[in-house]
Amino acid sequence: MALYEHVFLARQDVTSQQVEGLTEQIKTKIASLGGVVTKVEPWGLKSLAFRIKKNRKAHFTMLNVSAPPEAVAELERTLSINEDVIRYLTIKVDEHEAGPSAMLRKREDSDRDDRGGPRGPRGDRGDRPDRGDRPDRGERPDRGDRPPRRPREDMPAGAI
Repeated sequence: MALYEHVFLARQDVTSQQVEGLTEQIKTKIASLGGVVTKVEPWGLKSLAFRIKKNRKAHFTMLNVSAPPEAVAELERTLSINEDVIRYLTIKVDEHEAGPSAMLRKREDSDRDDRGGPRGPRGDRGDRPDRGDRPDRGERPDRGDRPPRRPREDMPAGAI
């Protein structure tokens, strides 16, 4: 049997329990067609890079599948009919990855990060080296009261 990694995206307005139910339906479908799901990783509700079918977020789930190609074709046909699934992708792999996937490792690494994110807890740049090519500007002087802006010549008088 061939090995596959299958990722599907469920609509943002379905609940986590409904996503789990959909995952169970997929597992039983694959089992009935002679395959087996070896690992299920729910990645959770994530923002999408662009809107897909009017959704800005989606529930991501990854499955490691060992099944004949006909089972995968039937699975994709079934998911294309399901209106809760907005996208899916099945990739044939040589072997399944042992342990958590890169998405789960990334989440665990960010949970362990004690700086509070890429810029640190105060919003600074962390351990970024000093830029030797630019001198320190020091404190900025107070500009005091500034006169009102004069209108530009290329703009109409009432446009501001």
